[in-house]
Amino acid sequence: MNALVESGRLLDIVIAFTLLEIAALWLFHRRTGRGLSLGHFLSNLLAGLFLMLAARSAMVQADWIWIVLPLLASAVSHALDLRQRWPRRENPSS
Repeated sequence: MNALVESGRLLDIVIAFTLLEIAALWLFHRRTGRGLSLGHFLSNLLAGLFLMLAARSAMVQADWIWIVLPLLASAVSHALDLRQRWPRRENPSS
């Protein structure tokens, strides 16, 4: 197990499962109309996926840009997720 973690393969497996999860949730909703639509979960899962990509880049000692770009993408995805979930004020004039 130690070799799996140190090599980064465990993180590769988790990234692959996250991509499969996105595809499965999207396909399930598209075929059945049940569950969450892509807009309800994508920004949340992308935030985590981008963090994992940044961690993977750091593990292989990639150039700094390949660590920073996924971190920025994760921050943007997280902000979009917060914006989507943030309670909206009702307009008192209506």
